[in-house]
Amino acid sequence: QGPLSESGGGSVQPGGSLSLSCAAPGYDDSNYCMGWFRQAPGKEREAVAFIHTGSPWYNAPAMGRFTIAQNNAKNTLYLQLNKLKEDDTAMYYCVAVAGYCHNLRNPQVSDFTYWGQGTQVTVSS
Repeated sequence: QGPLSESGGGSVQPGGSLSLSCAAPGYDDSNYCMGWFRQAPGKEREAVAFIHTGSPWYNAPAMGRFTIAQNNAKNTLYLQLNKLKEDDTAMYYCVAVAGYCHNLRNPQVSDFTYWGQGTQVTVSS
């Protein structure tokens, strides 16, 4: 596998949208649990969403506003962010671990082996 590499972050007003991408060479969601964490200034990293074999899982803040998807042919993971709030301001990290998504009741940073460098999302009026 190659390194995970995020893109698509930026600055947007509340209520706006952003589309994040993660180039994930050698990864596919049938063999890996793929997903996103985020870290806001002064806060711990927080799970956002995960996907395995096409089945998504969302943490409460993301539910109904964010959409995760994997295109295995393009080796790319996506996170569509809609109805953004100022509380969504954070560095967003692409993550992966071999096998299925486990411990989804309380996903931890230590559950994931592979991490990207992050892409910054800033929501501000």
